Amino acid sequence: MNNRRNFLKKGILAAAASSTFATPGISMETRKEKDVWKELPLIEEDDFLWDWVRNEYSVSSTIANLNNGSVSPQPKVVQEVFEHYTREFNTIPSMYMWSKGDISNAVREQLAELAGCSPEEIAVNRNTTEAINTVIWGMNYQKGDEIILCEQDYTSVMNTWQEVEARYGVTLKWLSFDLPVEDDDVIVEAYKNAVTDKTKVVTITHVNNINGNILPVRKISDSVKSVNPKVKVLVDGAHSFGHINFKIPELGCDFYGTSLHKWLCAPFGTGMLYVKKSEIQELWPLFTHANPQSDNINKFSTFGTRNLPAELSIARAIQFHNVIGIQRKEERLRFLKNYWVERVIDIPNVEIKTSMKPEFACALASFSLKNMPDGEVAQKLLKEYHIHVTQKGDKTGKFHGMRVTPHVYTTTQELDRFVRGIINLAKS
Repeated sequence: MNNRRNFLKKGILAAAASSTFATPGISMETRKEKDVWKELPLIEEDDFLWDWVRNEYSVSSTIANLNNGSVSPQPKVVQEVFEHYTREFNTIPSMYMWSKGDISNAVREQLAELAGCSPEEIAVNRNTTEAINTVIWGMNYQKGDEIILCEQDYTSVMNTWQEVEARYGVTLKWLSFDLPVEDDDVIVEAYKNAVTDKTKVVTITHVNNINGNILPVRKISDSVKSVNPKVKVLVDGAHSFGHINFKIPELGCDFYGTSLHKWLCAPFGTGMLYVKKSEIQELWPLFTHANPQSDNINKFSTFGTRNLPAELSIARAIQFHNVIGIQRKEERLRFLKNYWVERVIDIPNVEIKTSMKPEFACALASFSLKNMPDGEVAQKLLKEYHIHVTQKGDKTGKFHGMRVTPHVYTTTQELDRFVRGIINLAKS
């Protein structure tokens, strides 16, 4: 058992350093275990790379999935690792499940390297919603505390703050933007002007889930803290981590939550919480812990029996991600968005609702047709063109559209079919 645990830990750490899985004493392990951690190729030529990436996904051959923003498929190499350890754990589940510490820490170290922070600031959980709720419900509130949020934030984040308002008497101060917004000064001033000496938390959505608007988080953070240094900045990073090139400390935030099953393509139900080291002790864990006001990040990962095979497989997803490289990945994702948008932007009845400026958008985009309701557009694209997209809107009801999220495995041939569908529906 100890040999296998050492093998796992060394292999997971090796995945962070290179695309090759190799460790001393590997002969003590099974051939199957070595196979699922096989070396991944390093491909310089873009055309070869994206062909290889496509082949590494077991996606539908008939329906083009352009709703990766909700949840993304895992590459086959990630699925293989997950399936392998699921079978292994099922031999003697309790022996594996509660002897996991060093192995899980190895995954956490990889995530920290990817995020650009200390492992002592990273907790593995199940999704962005859990991460954000951990922070929101982990604070102490007084009646009259002010929370700044936006009507274009994610629904569950807004709902959580409204529950805090109902239970504790905090004051919610709502901002609203006409999307797309392409002026950093307008965005920053809106947040800064809302801050008072009563402001406790500022919530910022890094990449908006409805039209992909990227907000200048660092500028907002610096601005609000210049007015009130006690303000805590909470970032919803569901659509930024593994999508665009940044490190969490560069954002100047105190808390950051994300879902690893979106743009990183880790197993379903895997997420991550970042808590700045200086904020850990004062933040209560969402689930009970023996020492709830310790300064140990692990108190935020205590939620009972967990899907450890999925967590271990995060390492393989990071390895796959690193083979591509975040800068090349971001460029590819933006290329795919621009590819379809540029072909329909001037078509009558087509409304593009996402910025074409690279600093304000990447893969995620939104559109509507003036001649057809969004729901009907989605139905016709699926039924007639075998294209899967999703309908999105904001709290005000002013913004609505079809959200389109290609991923690294998406082909231009699929986008060509999507473009034909938009052009034909725009004429009907």
